[in-house]
Amino acid sequence: MSKLKNKVAVITGGNSGIGFGIAEAFKNEGAIGTITGRNQDTLDQSVKELGTDFIGIKGDVTKMEELEQIFKDTFNRFGKIDTVVVNAGGIVDGSPMAAITDVTEDNYDQYMNLNLKSAYFTVQKALPYLNDGASIILIGSSAAHRAAPGMTIYGAAKAAVISLAKGLSLDLLERKIRVNTLSPGSIDTPVFGKIVPQEKVEQVKQVWKDLIPVGRMGLPSDIGKAAVFLAADDSSFIVGTEILSDGGMTNISLMQ
Repeated sequence: MSKLKNKVAVITGGNSGIGFGIAEAFKNEGAIGTITGRNQDTLDQSVKELGTDFIGIKGDVTKMEELEQIFKDTFNRFGKIDTVVVNAGGIVDGSPMAAITDVTEDNYDQYMNLNLKSAYFTVQKALPYLNDGASIILIGSSAAHRAAPGMTIYGAAKAAVISLAKGLSLDLLERKIRVNTLSPGSIDTPVFGKIVPQEKVEQVKQVWKDLIPVGRMGLPSDIGKAAVFLAADDSSFIVGTEILSDGGMTNISLMQ
């Protein structure tokens, strides 16, 4: 298994959930590099599971100086960077998703900072350290394509991320750096425990399963395998586009 042999990757938010699934898939294909996160305990445990070829760097992607340090430290350790997975995002701790009637300006700014602004500047801060011909993978969401209660701002941010892949690819053509978006659907991760009370988690998961044509929720490893494809030379003719990994939920209706 060597599609990414000796490739150096940076995976933001790689200490848990989808990000860790991507890091595992990269490791299994021969990649080395860095995972980031804000929780030092989770970061340490994830690095332990990944082995000696990966390091963990604690950092907040909404803070420019910490973003820049992530890439500088990775470059100093490995001498190059071949792939960046812009995965950090999602729910803002202490700021639940809500309908427009309940959203404050601060709530709006926090979600946009985490899910859109940080994606743009993660790419910008990586550029001085990236190899020409590198692959950048932005993690979008199927929420960009279909509305769900309370997810308007999040969905709008992810729709903008999909657009970023097109514009950034154009900006970076001269360096042959490809930017694509990988958009997961409903993935079975601990995030459900942040959205609903613990006693209702399984009930909510079943609701999502019933909406997914393939009959199951996705796993972090499903997203990891798709990310490997976008990071590898196999996808060298894929530029500025989106891959939906959602079990058909967005494009196939189960209505009779």
